[in-house]
Amino acid sequence: MARPPRFDTDQILDAAVRLAASAGPGGVTVSAVAQAIGAPSGSMYHRFAGRSALLAEVWLRSVERFQEGYFARLHGDADPRRAARAAARHVVGWSRAHPEEAALLLYGPWEFGRAGWSQEHIGRADSGNERVFAAIGTVAAALGATEPQDRDRVALALMDLPLSVVRRHLRAGGALPPHAEDLAEECAAALLPAAPLGPLGP
Repeated sequence: MARPPRFDTDQILDAAVRLAASAGPGGVTVSAVAQAIGAPSGSMYHRFAGRSALLAEVWLRSVERFQEGYFARLHGDADPRRAARAAARHVVGWSRAHPEEAALLLYGPWEFGRAGWSQEHIGRADSGNERVFAAIGTVAAALGATEPQDRDRVALALMDLPLSVVRRHLRAGGALPPHAEDLAEECAAALLPAAPLGPLGP
């Protein structure tokens, strides 16, 4: 019977997240992750074809975990204003609960070597982005935001603005203040149209 692996994939990626949060994407190498968990470097290649695959997986696991909750907030209320405000809060709340992954996501996929990712990894990333844009577009339409400027305002309210609340504190190495969620929600609400046209679709 084959001996089970000493470290599973999540343990490896957890170590990569810690390295990325403390040293940036450049600190995530196969040898650095192996050293962090006490595994031989050669064993890493049984899980990842190389550094590009490792960088892709650590980025995608983090962003997909964030997106899962974000979609739940956007689709969790038939009132588009309440759904939008909940989504803005989620950006901050998730970052508070997962500061290392949030710090990692502040860099972006290109800094995690997207140019060298496999087509499978690129497809996963693009699919997630398309779902985000589609979900925000659905909320924008329900709010009556039909012009490009209005749609951009909704995207700013739901994603860019809450991220700016997170970025300033995490990049400085500090904790998010207790009022961060409220601030993100209040600012998002101020940008949204006052009266939605109707409920969100299924």
